[in-house]
Amino acid sequence: MKYYPVNLNIQNRHCLVVGGGGVGTRKVIALLDCGARVTVVSPDPTPRLKKLAAKGSIQLKERSYSSADLNKMFLVIGATDDENLNRQISKDAERVNILCNIADRPEVCNFILPAIVRRGDLAITISTSGKSPAMAKRLRLELETQFGEEYADLLRLMGAIRDKLLSQAHEPEAHKALFNQLIDKDLIGLIKAGNTQDINALLHDVLGEGYKIEELIPKS
Repeated sequence: MKYYPVNLNIQNRHCLVVGGGGVGTRKVIALLDCGARVTVVSPDPTPRLKKLAAKGSIQLKERSYSSADLNKMFLVIGATDDENLNRQISKDAERVNILCNIADRPEVCNFILPAIVRRGDLAITISTSGKSPAMAKRLRLELETQFGEEYADLLRLMGAIRDKLLSQAHEPEAHKALFNQLIDKDLIGLIKAGNTQDINALLHDVLGEGYKIEELIPKS
């Protein structure tokens, strides 16, 4: 099986998680982090899910799953320890043509979830096509040591520079050479070192006047 890699925009989309244990809770947090509107169905949810429901962060239905729970959903994640129920969720999702992931059961999913390294807007995903979650986890841990929080700052800076260039009627194609120069001249290394003076010197050298890191991405 070869999977087609894609990054989904689930901002404000309705997503269902069936199962309120530890696995289900982790799935809920990941969906919320990406701006989804999450509904959880579970007769025995974790205290954390109850707190999220009390704050209005999720909708919680403390009961067993029903096929009707899929109505108007964009995707569903099955995270129960009941094999028959998980397969029923998959069949129901297939019938109404919505995205479905069943935790640790790639054979009954129409999409699987990769291991992820996140650094701000940077998302590095690792997939073994469901063959070895342990290997995906090992690779994620290795990548986490290679890619630090400086990459989040780099992307914030690059995004701010891009917005400013676009506001000045620069053509997007012209940006590539500028951004390549910044990367080739080790902007990431300067950010990691926290060397504001050298960062600003590099920005001036490549972009000209009016580009300073403290103005582009001011610290809160």
